[in-house]
Amino acid sequence: MNARWQQAVVLFNTLATIAWLAWQWPRSPLMALAGVAGAMALFGLVLGLQFVTMLRVNQSDPAPRPTWRQLATAWWAEARLALAIFGWRQPFRHNAIPDWLPPLAPGELAPCRGVVLVHGFLCNRGFWLPWMAALRERGHAFVAVTLEPVFGSMDDYAATIDAAVQRVQDATGLAPVVVGHSMGGLVARAWLRSLPAHSAAARVHRVITLGTPHGGTWAGRFSRSVTGQQMALGGDWVQQLQQDEPDGRVALFTCWYSNCDNIVFPAGTAMLPGADNRLVEGVAHMQMAFDPTVMRACMEEIAQG
Repeated sequence: MNARWQQAVVLFNTLATIAWLAWQWPRSPLMALAGVAGAMALFGLVLGLQFVTMLRVNQSDPAPRPTWRQLATAWWAEARLALAIFGWRQPFRHNAIPDWLPPLAPGELAPCRGVVLVHGFLCNRGFWLPWMAALRERGHAFVAVTLEPVFGSMDDYAATIDAAVQRVQDATGLAPVVVGHSMGGLVARAWLRSLPAHSAAARVHRVITLGTPHGGTWAGRFSRSVTGQQMALGGDWVQQLQQDEPDGRVALFTCWYSNCDNIVFPAGTAMLPGADNRLVEGVAHMQMAFDPTVMRACMEEIAQG
């Protein structure tokens, strides 16, 4: 499970910090604390470089230019979320909330439509913990998948999505809404491509994507994994995916994108031509999934089903 390597990273960083403090503290407490602060500053610098690159690449994109205040707020929110998601939720809390499929009486339909949650690259189902709590509170059955192996082809995840959709549909009697963050939106499209064209409408009610690189992303050029290369900007895989989609399929999609997305840029690559494309300004990549405005709008859209 991909939670294990994240646990290993957290453990290594914790032990390295303890060892550094134990070594330096007797000599100089100031130096010991400065070393820890330096490591945190390096993390912030790397994250900041993502935003700087995003700004340069987005110069030719029609999305509105963010203000410096928006950039600073997005950077700070993304830094806090990265530590919470990769340092706690995904390594140690990925199974804290199980899938929720309340039983129905024979012939009964669920009062609310169910949801399938699909995470992005290097993540697992723990990414969605706030969503799981919100969906259960509103009475929406849900399944949150973990896509494995981590660096496999997105086409190979279709069976995982299909099984999750079937579980929700069996439990509710209704085709679910599929919500995908980042790569998860592309995985949902790959799953739809694997279905007979006439059956897609019966299997999914709506697909909501959050910061998904539908046209690939500039940063994909640096990946050496199969999954990362599939997300290359204007790459063969994303182009073929669009060519394989039948006319009218984009009508199933709501696509959220941001002018401060530090991973998926240019900003317009998170749009699907002909879909319900919605801009949220001043929100970073992971932050988009938990932004109150975006979450509220998504919950309202799910409830409309």
